[in-house]
Formats: sequence, C-alpha cells, structure tokens
Amino acid sequence: MSTRTVDIVVLPSQLTDSTFIRQRALEEAGLPDVVSTTATTVRRSIDARSRRVVYRLRVEVSTDGPRIQRPTVLNNIAPVTENNPTVIIVGAGPAGYFAALQAIELGIRPIVLDRGKDARSRRRDLRAIQQFGIVDPDSNYCFGEGGAGTYSDGKLYTRSHKRGSIEKVLRLLVDHGAPEDILIDAHPHIGSNRLWAVVTSLRDSILRLGGDVRFGQRVTDFILEDTRIRGVVVEDSATIHADAVILATGHSARDIFELCLRRNIDIEAKPFAVGVRIEHPQHIIDDVQYHGRRQVDDLPAASYSLVCQVGDRGVFSFCMCPGGLIVPSATSPGEIVVNGMSMSRRDSPFANSGTVTAVDDVDWAPWAKHGPLAGLRYQESIERRCFSVRDRDDQKAPAQRLMDFIDGRTSGDLPKSSYIPGLVSIPMADILPAPVFTRLQEGVQHFGRTMKGYATNEAVVVATESRTSSPVRIPRDKMTLEHIRIRGLFPSGEGAGYAGGIVSAALDGQNVANAVATALRRP
Repeated sequence: MSTRTVDIVVLPSQLTDSTFIRQRALEEAGLPDVVSTTATTVRRSIDARSRRVVYRLRVEVSTDGPRIQRPTVLNNIAPVTENNPTVIIVGAGPAGYFAALQAIELGIRPIVLDRGKDARSRRRDLRAIQQFGIVDPDSNYCFGEGGAGTYSDGKLYTRSHKRGSIEKVLRLLVDHGAPEDILIDAHPHIGSNRLWAVVTSLRDSILRLGGDVRFGQRVTDFILEDTRIRGVVVEDSATIHADAVILATGHSARDIFELCLRRNIDIEAKPFAVGVRIEHPQHIIDDVQYHGRRQVDDLPAASYSLVCQVGDRGVFSFCMCPGGLIVPSATSPGEIVVNGMSMSRRDSPFANSGTVTAVDDVDWAPWAKHGPLAGLRYQESIERRCFSVRDRDDQKAPAQRLMDFIDGRTSGDLPKSSYIPGLVSIPMADILPAPVFTRLQEGVQHFGRTMKGYATNEAVVVATESRTSSPVRIPRDKMTLEHIRIRGLFPSGEGAGYAGGIVSAALDGQNVANAVATALRRP
C-alpha cells in the first residue's frame, strides 16, 4: 500500500520537531527515507501514566507525496431560496446551526429562531451577570447564539462515533475559524475566547447560502392542525409557517417544555445528574498528574477524570476545565447555577470540574405531581434553595472548603476562586438534597484515595452544578426522528434529550435535518 498508519511515542521536547517525527514514523513503517515520502500526524494525545510524560502520535505515512488539500465542506453547495421547502429551527446552538447547514445541503431553506442575542451582543449580558448579578432570562450563559457551549469552553470530545461523521463536524468548525489542532487532538478544545467568532462565522455561511437567522425570537406557541405542526408563534404574536419544525432549544429552555405539556405534545422526565463544581489551584492538579514536570516539559494544564459507585448510583467528574473559570449560569432571577469554562490557552491559575451524581424518579418522587416535569421541578428547587439560603440578591455562590465538605464542617474562610461574583461560606448539607449530599461526600472521599493530592482544603466546593443535561426528553420515532405523535416536529440536541455536548448535538442536528428531508419527500 502507498499509505500506512503507525503509532509512535515522542517526548514533549520532540513534539514540534517534524523532522524527528517523520524519521520515527518511517522507521516504524519500515520505509526508506526518500523525498517523496510524507508523514502526517492524524492523532495526538498525552500519556501521563508513568513518571515520564509522553505524547502518543498516530502518523499517516504516504509514498504518494504531500496530501492533497481537502476542499472546504461547504464547497459547491447551491444556495437555497424562498422557493425551496422551509424548516423552522428553534435554537441557534450547535444542533440548530448544524441542522441549518445540513438542511441547505439538502435543498431546504432554514429559518433559525433564537430567543437570545447574537454572540457578540450576548457578551454584554454575561458581564452584567458576572459583575452585577443581573440575569437576563433570554441572554445569558445558556441562551443566545451558539447555545450553552459558546461561553462554556468549547470542548469537542465525544463518544458518539456511531451517530455520524465527527470529521465533518470538526472540519466545518475549522473552515469557520477553529484551530486545525482540533482535527488531531484526542480531547479537542477551542476556548470561549475563540468559539464565539467561529459561531458567528457559521451564521454568516447560513445567511450567505440563503438561510435566515433571527434573534430575539422567543417561541411562545406552536401552530398545530390536529397532529401536524405548521409553524410557530413568537413573542410579538407574529406567526411563522414552514414545512417542518426542528426543536433544538438546549437543556435549559423550561418554557418550551411547559409549552409542550400545555399543547399536549408528549414529553417525559429523564434521569440527569446534579452536584457541585470543585475548584483546585491548577498547580496541584499539574503536580499530581505530571509528577511535578509541567514546567520542565512545557506541558499544557493538566486535567483529570474521576468516577466511582456509591451504592447503586454513580458519582463522577463532569466537564473538567483545566486552567479554567467558574461562571454563573442561571437562566432566571432567584436561582444559583454554576458551570465551568476555559480560554483557548487554558492559562487560569485554577482548575475546576463538575462533581455530580445521577438522579432519577426516586430522587424527585416528592415532585411526582408535576408529571413529566417532575425532574425539572426537582432541579429548579435545588437552584432556588441555593439562592435563598444566602439571604442576598446577587450571584454570590454558596461554597465550602473541600476538606470541610468531607468532614461536615462550616468553613471559617474560603480560598481564592476564579468565580467573579464571589463566594459565601455555607455548608453544602444546607443546600443539596440529603441523598445527593451523602453520595457526593462519599464519592469525593473515594476520589481523594484514588488521586493523591486531590483531597485538600486549598480546593473549594461551589454550588450548584445542575444543568448537566436535560431533565426532560421529547420522545421521537427511532427511525424517522419525528415526534412520536406530532407530524413535522423533529426534537433535536441536548434539550430534546438526545445529545450531550457540542459535537454530539451537532451530529444530532445533521441527522435530524436528513430526517426532515426524507419526510418532505414522502407523499
């Protein structure tokens, strides 16, 4: 064969030495060193399991000369017009925008409606919640162009390899300004300071190819004829008609779940996870994971992934942000929600991770009277308790030193934190439901035994991490991806309960757009 793939190991100091990497790859492939033979790294990961940290590379060796430059994904796509079939897409997150681009490829004109603002304008509202505790219910860390992912890190790792072409999703992101490293990194990441511009560029492509994107368009009703959807009503009572509707509203659009229930559109409660966000000084994580060699080997900020079983439930780290920040992610006044993010350089002196435990109908049994919204009301009750227990009207978050959390003590003071609104010393036992608190407390003790140095009072526990995934699923047919009862309605992404992260949501958006095209071809 003219192309072979080989795996090699290099030291951090050798990572940028393309000549050395080429020579090692040729040796591994058993090929002579001739000018026409090329070596291209197609996968890269850090291995810190031994005391000597190394990079593992997968290299494609070719005797056919340099790789041919791949065309951009959107090359040669014909623009759509108002004469094309139309799909309304509710939500401008990854599911919505990737559904829109896929729809255009298939000759369907998308109209994307988002309740929030464009990515640039949205930043003013993020400053307002950070600095003044003002929560705009339509424009915040969860709502607005790009969805919750735009300003919470841009992690692109996914296990959804059977859902579609991950490469196509990543190449679309690169074509719109993401760094090419995301094509080879085992845990690709863009960074909140860069992702907003990528999202804006995706919107520009949708508009250039004939699609429509409208902001400040909160959907307040559906236009239904018997068991078929014909369009939507937005906040100013304007009606918008289309041949199909994709619901891609994200995991926090509680009003959409309530609207579905009010309009007899089937929804169901689903398990999710709740807990806290735990922040360490980054140097502690670096020393544990890299054996004190981060500065010596010029390594990136270290991360971790922890999981254990407490009784019949899992406790696990979630959305770990090395060199990151904790941010306020409430979507309504009167609640405290936190999330994590990192900039592209991951150069904050702090590392944070959600630390959560699975919850289900046993946990939210007292809210069972709310039917399919029982899990949502349980989630909401924790967030509101987190707000009210502080006796103040701002976004300062309840917090506790990690060892005090483990030992059940109130913290006399709190360490420095990346959380800009500030922290208030309050025991987590006063906020979290008792079963959740107990599981987290036992889980964190296990993590401390597993990861030497993790259990330290230099770390701080911050409440509450509750938007891990949607507490509601909008059921759809497994084959057609259409709602199980409403024709023309296609639930998609995290909010519908079918994705968990940027890439899996984008893949689901593409799949749903394909399903819309199939449905529109039906007689």
